[in-house]
Amino acid sequence: MPTASPAKTADPRQTGSSAIDRYFRITERGSTIGREVRGGLVTFFTMAYIVVLNPLILGFAKDANGAFLGGGPGDGSNLPAIAAGTALVAGLLTILMGVVANFPLALATGLGLNAFVAFAVASQMTWADAMGLVVLEGIIILVLVLTGFRQAVFHAVPKQLKVAISVGIGLFIALIGFVDAGFVRRTGAGPVPVQLGVDGFLGGWPTFVFVAGLILIIVLWVRKIRGAILIAIIATTVLAIVIEAIAKIGPMVAGDKVNPTGWGLIVPELPDQVIDTPDFATVGQFSLLGSFQSVGIVSAVLLIFTLMLADFFDTMGTMTAIGHEADLLDEDGLPPNTDRILVVDSLAAAAGGAAGVSSNTSYIESASGVGEGARTGLASVITGLLFLASMVFAPLIKVVPSEAAVPALILVGFLMMQQVKEIEWDDVEIAIPAFLTIVLMPFTYSITAGIGAGFVAYVLIKVVRGKASAIHPLMWLVAGLFVLYFAIDPIKDVLGV
Repeated sequence: MPTASPAKTADPRQTGSSAIDRYFRITERGSTIGREVRGGLVTFFTMAYIVVLNPLILGFAKDANGAFLGGGPGDGSNLPAIAAGTALVAGLLTILMGVVANFPLALATGLGLNAFVAFAVASQMTWADAMGLVVLEGIIILVLVLTGFRQAVFHAVPKQLKVAISVGIGLFIALIGFVDAGFVRRTGAGPVPVQLGVDGFLGGWPTFVFVAGLILIIVLWVRKIRGAILIAIIATTVLAIVIEAIAKIGPMVAGDKVNPTGWGLIVPELPDQVIDTPDFATVGQFSLLGSFQSVGIVSAVLLIFTLMLADFFDTMGTMTAIGHEADLLDEDGLPPNTDRILVVDSLAAAAGGAAGVSSNTSYIESASGVGEGARTGLASVITGLLFLASMVFAPLIKVVPSEAAVPALILVGFLMMQQVKEIEWDDVEIAIPAFLTIVLMPFTYSITAGIGAGFVAYVLIKVVRGKASAIHPLMWLVAGLFVLYFAIDPIKDVLGV
C-alpha cells in the first residue's frame, strides 16, 4: 500500500500492546502485525526463485578438478543439496536480520556473485577452496563493520547520490521483473541488445499470465485494496496453474529442447507430493586457506577484493533504498540500526560460503514486502521461516512461477522511481553522477557498477571544477578502489595472474 510515515504519537510501551508489537516497534513505525505478515509473504514469493536458480548456476559448473558442487568427479550435479543449503542460509540469516536489526530486509545467495564464484573462482581451484574465499571475504567485511569503516563510508556519500542509488535500483528491479517474465528478452544477434517478447512480439501463455498479473496489481493498487500485491500473486498463480493444466505448455528449456514461449524457472503444476527430505551435502564443505595454495597469494587477494567490493556496495544501495521506501531513513539518509544491519549482512556472506552456496547478501526484492506495508523485522522473520519451510515443502513452493511473482517488482520499481524529484538536476556536480548511477544499474545489470560509476564521476567533476578540497577523504578512497575494480582484468594481465 502507499508508503506510510511512522506514527509519531504511538508509544510501543503502552499498556495492552503485545510483546511482538513492543519488540519489533510495530505500532511506533505505523504498521500492524497483519501488514508485516503480508509483507513477509510477498517478499518470500518475489525472491523464492533463488532456491531454484542458485542450483542451476552453481550445480552445473565444474571446479579445477572436474568435480561438481556437492558431488565429485563423475558423480554429476547435486541440485537438491544446493537448493537445501540455499534455503537454509537464506532462512536463518533473514530471521537474524529481523530479530537483531529489526529491519524489513531479506537475504539470500547473491546473483552475479554466485556466477562469479562458479565460473571465475571455482574453475581455478576446488569448490572447497572457492567457498573458503567467500568465507574470508565475509570475515573481512565484518571486520570493516566492527571497526566502523563501512558506516563511515555511508556517511561520506552525498545524500543526493544515495537518492540516485535508490532510483537506479528501482529501475533495475523493474528490468529484472520484465526480463524474468519474458516480456523483455535478449535478441542474441544484431545491433539491438534487447527486444519485446519473442522476435519483437508478445506471445505465449506465460507472458499472458505476467501481463494479467501486472494489470491486476495496478488495478488493486490504485483502488487502494489492502494486500494488493499478495492478492495479485496468489490470483495469478491460480491462473497459471489452470492454464498449464489445460494447455500443457511446459518449461522454456528442457534438456536440449528450447520452447521460447514456455515457462521460465518454474512450471506451475500441482505437485505429486507436498513434503521432501532436504539434503545438506554442501554445508561445511569449505577450505579457509586452500585457495592461497591453489592459485597463489596475489590471485587469491584479487579474487577476494572483487567479491568484497561487490558485496560492500550492493548492501549499501539496497538498505538505503528499502529504508527510503519504508520512510525509515534519518536526516543523514541512513536506516535505523545500520550497524546491526551491516553485521548481519557480513555474517551472511561468510555463512553462504560456509554452507557451500556462495555469498549471501541483502535482496532488493525486499522492497516488494515494503510496498505491501512491511516496516519492521517481523516481516523478515516471516520471510525467513518460509525459506526454512521451503526446504521441506520444496514441491509446494515450486508451484508459483516467476511470471506470477515479478509484477510486484514492476510496481515497486515505479514507487522507487518517484524519489528522482529529490535530485537537483540543475547542479551538474551531482546531476551527472546521479544520472550515471541511475542508468548504469539497469544497463549493466549491476548495482555495484552503477554506484561505482557515480562515485568516480562525482570525484572527477569536483576535481575539474577546482573543488577537490570539498571531497570527503573516504570518497577519494572509495573512488580509487572502484577504479581498481573496473580495471581488475587489465591489472591481472599486467601482473600475469
